[in-house]
Amino acid sequence: MAMVWGQFELFSEATRQEIQKTKFLLKKYTNMIALMQDYERFEKDLALVAVDGEVGRRIDAEDHHADKTANAVILTEKQKWVYEQYCFYTSMLQRAAGLIQDEDAKKAVEYRFFQGYSRKETILFFRRGLSDSTIDRRIDEGILSIANTLKLLGFFERLTEF
Repeated sequence: MAMVWGQFELFSEATRQEIQKTKFLLKKYTNMIALMQDYERFEKDLALVAVDGEVGRRIDAEDHHADKTANAVILTEKQKWVYEQYCFYTSMLQRAAGLIQDEDAKKAVEYRFFQGYSRKETILFFRRGLSDSTIDRRIDEGILSIANTLKLLGFFERLTEF
């Protein structure tokens, strides 16, 4: 039985929608890391392209006349905002994954999502006499654990729509 404090459970469980958001973010994890690294490496170049390039000319396709410098600033700020969001998402996913109690589930999630291997590659890696469904179940247990931890940490309240 969960202890209740006001209207909130002490150890509340993630909803189906929150589990789906967690799975979506885990699948995008390696892409987010790659984009973050690219932004860190080429931040100055991105700013120059925004000012000098056609992208800075018009942010909205309906603009007939636009201030190129202002649009470049908006574009640069948007890129920085996306970078900061990705930093937050990835750090929270790493933190929650580190708290998975079941070592087999933790290894399966690490290999599948954080190292970026496909489902098939993950199954082949963990085969050692285990069935596909057992490996899938461990991955699902890991995703559920991450989603529950993220809920406990208040992640979904801050999560912006993606």
